[in-house]
Amino acid sequence: MILEYKGINIFYKDEGKGQVIVLLHGFLENSKMWDAFLPKLTQKNRVVCIDLLGHGQTDCLGYIHSMELMAKVVEAVLNHLKIKQSIFIGHSMGAYVALAFAEKNPNALDGLCLMNSTADEDSKERKKNRDRAILAVKQNHKMFIRLAISNLFSPDNRTTFIEDIKQITREALQTPLQGIVAALEGMKIRPNREVILSSKKIRVMMIISKKDPVLDYSLLVLQAKKANIKVVEFPDGHMSHIENKSDFLQQIMYFVEK
Repeated sequence: MILEYKGINIFYKDEGKGQVIVLLHGFLENSKMWDAFLPKLTQKNRVVCIDLLGHGQTDCLGYIHSMELMAKVVEAVLNHLKIKQSIFIGHSMGAYVALAFAEKNPNALDGLCLMNSTADEDSKERKKNRDRAILAVKQNHKMFIRLAISNLFSPDNRTTFIEDIKQITREALQTPLQGIVAALEGMKIRPNREVILSSKKIRVMMIISKKDPVLDYSLLVLQAKKANIKVVEFPDGHMSHIENKSDFLQQIMYFVEK
């Protein structure tokens, strides 16, 4: 389905009935990443999947897609659907957007799951890496995408899930140059939102992976411990929905039903 917002098209899916679950994809992904889980999730729930700005079938909106701007898009879709309460599950960048949404709408969330993500801001080194990535994207965005997708998996799984990597790469190659740069710029300037993890208003869970090539496992454990929130640990990389598919679905179902 398409929602017009500030002169651009926002793509979303709205399936099932019951408790509302909002699924937000990560950087270089789109709402198709959730397709394998929809048959199970929609049995008892209403599931809304949204293509974030510059990804999938959603257009770009300016040079920088801040997490706050993406959260406004999510809010526009939920307002259009007259949804007031929901559980958010965000993968990586999708969780950054979910945190930005939660900051503005703390009473609208029944639960928040950060999947292979963090509530912390980028470190100085990470911001430098974002700038390097932006330069690489502008020089050859197709090469950047091919390398970036493969590097999301733990080293051992880059052979095991070669077909999945190829499919995700094909999808990611449809992401426009502007969308890639705008998201990188937006992630680079996002603030620390760890205070949301400690909020008594929102039930929070973190899914973290021991061999995540993108995030520091020990820092995530510390973050969760400091906020005293539930943690689910997987043994593999950044792509829990593929590398630990059945266990991931089981944990998500448990979180939603609780």
